[in-house]
Amino acid sequence: MAAATTLHAAADVAARFEGRAATREPAWVKWTIIAVSLTFFVLFLLMPLIAVFVEALRKGWDTYLAALVEPDALSAIKLTLIAAVIAVPLNLTFGVSAAWAITKFNFRGKHVLITLIDLPFSVSPVVAGLIYVLVFGAQGWFGPWLQEHDLKIIFAVPGIVLATVFVTFPFIARELIPLMQAQGKEEEEAAVVLGANGWQTFWHVTLPNIKWGLLYGVILTNARAMGEFGAVSVVSGHIRGLTNTMPLHVEILYNEYQFAAAFAVASLLALLALVTLGVKTWIEHQASKVKDNEE
Repeated sequence: MAAATTLHAAADVAARFEGRAATREPAWVKWTIIAVSLTFFVLFLLMPLIAVFVEALRKGWDTYLAALVEPDALSAIKLTLIAAVIAVPLNLTFGVSAAWAITKFNFRGKHVLITLIDLPFSVSPVVAGLIYVLVFGAQGWFGPWLQEHDLKIIFAVPGIVLATVFVTFPFIARELIPLMQAQGKEEEEAAVVLGANGWQTFWHVTLPNIKWGLLYGVILTNARAMGEFGAVSVVSGHIRGLTNTMPLHVEILYNEYQFAAAFAVASLLALLALVTLGVKTWIEHQASKVKDNEE
């Protein structure tokens, strides 16, 4: 009994020590750091976000709604959704396949694959767009062949989709790889021993363990796909009403001094960011609840 009491007392002391270990600095240091963080948040994130909605609604709801239902704006919204709807499933397929291959198998070129997954993080989106122009443009490697077969990639929807896929390439894979590495192979191996095939193992064992990370990666991919500017700008040709996505349409309106319309469309992108943040927070909360229940 005495030994148990001693152990509990030691555990309480250790817990209190750990709680204070990171907060040994004076109180003014803590509050200064908090104040600096909040100042940066307000100045560089919150105020610009508020400004977008204020400018969008400056001339009233009628002007705001008129800017959103204008034909070129609707075309830009539609094209943005099309690019995201195509790019996200493609990257979902690649991300899950790459994460599975990297974490469950050993093969030559594994480290090269891991490095290449990160390529879009290090290459400027503008450079990525120029690469597609070099390959598929009229004077590019496949340009003459595409013209002979009346196929158009650059300055058309396929080029926009390719550019969007490129810039969103790493998000799902990079979210799943460390998660699947941490989980190991034991559960999958046990399922195989019990007679499950590959699909059954993935669906009933692997997927439940990675579903929150997978959802998080999909959300990030979708947000980046709908907000991409650089690579899409290069391959789109800025054809109004045909190849302009929402970010490109905002740029054109702003350059034409149609500020209310530009901020109206920009507010939709801002709303997307807020929704993404809300869903991200919910997913993290759900994942934390599941983890606490398991422990």
